[in-house]
Amino acid sequence: MKAPTTGSVSSSLRRRYGASPLHLLLVLVSFALTCYAGLRLLDGDALGVTLWFVGAALLHDLVLLPLYTFTDLAAQRLLGGGPVAGSRPPLVGINHVRVPAFVSGMLLLVYWPLVLGRVGHYTSSTALPADVFLRRWLLITASLFAASAAVLGVRVWRRSRGGRRVRGGGD
Repeated sequence: MKAPTTGSVSSSLRRRYGASPLHLLLVLVSFALTCYAGLRLLDGDALGVTLWFVGAALLHDLVLLPLYTFTDLAAQRLLGGGPVAGSRPPLVGINHVRVPAFVSGMLLLVYWPLVLGRVGHYTSSTALPADVFLRRWLLITASLFAASAAVLGVRVWRRSRGGRRVRGGGD
């Protein structure tokens, strides 16, 4: 009986695991790093952090998920490609609304105290003005939607230009 070679061990692991041994190693290292960070995080106020995570999960699952699901369905129906029985599939352009809305929402979620001016000690702690964040967030949001609209415009223009060439070439 022959001893297994390195190639056969790697291919056997790939068959069983579904990815390369390097992928498995990176996943295990990321789990170890996550456990270390979690232990460090829970070291000071384990109950407070646990309550915060549970509260965040409940808020997301019970409030935010239905809210943005309803908003997405409403946007699809408004744009004419909603998932109603017998209708056409969702519009490709809906992603040009989803992506900037998601990025803008994440920025608001991360910086909401500053955006809404709810941090009175910010200026005294950092010596930076706290009243600029709402304008900057609105400017970033407008820029994201404008860039997305420009990309959508270029896509539609290229598609229509390509369609004319195909139709024109057959005559």
